[in-house]
Amino acid sequence: MTDFTLWDIARNLLLALRWTVLLSLVSFVGGGLVGLLILFARIARPRALRVAAKLYIELFQGTPLLMQLFLAFFGFGLFGVSVPAWLAAGIALILWAAAFLGEIWRGCVEAIARGQWEASASLGMSRFEQMRHVILPQALKIAVPPTVGFSVQVVKGTALTSIIGFVELTKAGTIVTNATFQPFTVYGLVALFYFALCWPLSLTSQALERKLNVSHSHY
Repeated sequence: MTDFTLWDIARNLLLALRWTVLLSLVSFVGGGLVGLLILFARIARPRALRVAAKLYIELFQGTPLLMQLFLAFFGFGLFGVSVPAWLAAGIALILWAAAFLGEIWRGCVEAIARGQWEASASLGMSRFEQMRHVILPQALKIAVPPTVGFSVQVVKGTALTSIIGFVELTKAGTIVTNATFQPFTVYGLVALFYFALCWPLSLTSQALERKLNVSHSHY
């Protein structure tokens, strides 16, 4: 039987870690772009847009991410389309992240005093100009801490993509365990690598939240 050193195990996991990082970035950025559309739909004047955005959010927040991954991976097969695991994972995570980010940002926008809307409207600004020049710059300060905090959930959510065959950190841990028969060592390193990714993000979120609270206390 081949002997595997600690470095052999860590090296193989590090190779998979880059895919976890890449998938997390794609999911977070893509989810942010779609989430921005969800935000505008949630606060739009037409009731149909608000209802559609609310249903979208409730659908993706109210169903397990694991089920969404299965549907993204196997659903296209019903139409004779074969979807690679990385594409299905990216689509599912982007749509899932968008639902949460859109709702987070809606709460931040609604936290802005109603007087800001009324004052900007009295200046003759359109809805888009109000958002761009008055509301969003203020909401951004409130949104940064929870947005950074949610990025931790995106990183951890990538672990579920192993179930559809995408070889990220968790899937690589299973493969390496089957080869080395050292589950404690392998999954210990997997946990350590996830911690190394998530802990700095959690600290950043907490620091930004404290800074935001301090800045608000001066008003």
